[in-house]
Amino acid sequence: MTSNTSAQPLLLTRAECNVLRGVAIIGIFLHNFCHWLSPIVKENEYTFVRHNVDVLNQVLSHPDIYLPVHLLSFFGHYGVPVFLFLSAYGLVKKYEAPAIPGDGSRVPGRWQFVRYHYLKLLKMMIVGFVAFVLVDAVTPGSWHYTVTQVLAQLVMVNNLLPDPDHQIWPGPYWFFGLMLQLYIVYRLVLCRRHWGVTVALMVVCVGLQLMMSPEGDAINRYRYNFMGGMLPFGLGLLYARYGEGLRQERWSPSLWGAGFILSCLLTYACSLLFSLWAVAPAIICVGAICMVKWIAGWWQRVGHPVLYGLEWMGQISAALFVCHPIVRKMLIPISRHGDIYTGLLLYLIASICLAWLFRLLMNKIPNPKL
Repeated sequence: MTSNTSAQPLLLTRAECNVLRGVAIIGIFLHNFCHWLSPIVKENEYTFVRHNVDVLNQVLSHPDIYLPVHLLSFFGHYGVPVFLFLSAYGLVKKYEAPAIPGDGSRVPGRWQFVRYHYLKLLKMMIVGFVAFVLVDAVTPGSWHYTVTQVLAQLVMVNNLLPDPDHQIWPGPYWFFGLMLQLYIVYRLVLCRRHWGVTVALMVVCVGLQLMMSPEGDAINRYRYNFMGGMLPFGLGLLYARYGEGLRQERWSPSLWGAGFILSCLLTYACSLLFSLWAVAPAIICVGAICMVKWIAGWWQRVGHPVLYGLEWMGQISAALFVCHPIVRKMLIPISRHGDIYTGLLLYLIASICLAWLFRLLMNKIPNPKL
């Protein structure tokens, strides 16, 4: 990875952020294929279903050839907290760094800030949404959109609708409404505020969640909105502001590696109980930092091809996120008819190629001005 040449190196370099995005998007887009297959264990993303944990433990105790698919289905959605963490980290570095004349780091007004970030999300979403609607209309099982659902998606308030499981199509696009909410919360409540405000909001959001029924409609709807993402988002803010002790040079690669392995074990442990499941996104974010710092040391000793590949995946992650539901809709019948790995491989290849094309198209859309 390229080193930072400034007197005060960044906590995360641009290359490290891209590697994190690459790993996160791989988990997300493969999870969004695997969890649609009926014989595969389902995840606990919005609710905590004890049966899903029991099936996971059964699969781990009696593994078969589909074990990687089971693991991607159950754990792959944890790429979302990594994206929330990185988004918060980027906001702090952009808007809360010491002001330098001409660097554009001044915090814009509330309306200007929300407008700018909404348009950035819309630029990313609209190409994929239009393409998905067209493909969905001509493939079996087409969704019957209502005017409310279409408008709510375009305005990114669909997370607020009742029964969001059956309001948002394609399902992964719930992320846009979540991000818009977190941008608003950041600008109105958290931007340049005392660390205690961030910690208090994180504690309140997690605490309220623990008071809900693990499998109820309330917690399902709760986790679709900013409250469910506040823990990793808040950690990203705190890490960007106070993470000086976690610089690359202060820890050996072996310690980073041990931290990553321990985080993987803790993530599994947190998946077993509802009370611990609520804090699993925090463990994921810690593990992600350990992983990328471990990789950074490995990069210098082993070579570049795989790691450059992860960095490139991070660069196309936005395009891959918006286009993978299109490919899934077209290719998942292959896996559903029994050829699970054939369909998954074709989905992997087609999604990455289409994301490369989508990125070229999305770059043609003018960027909003702040």
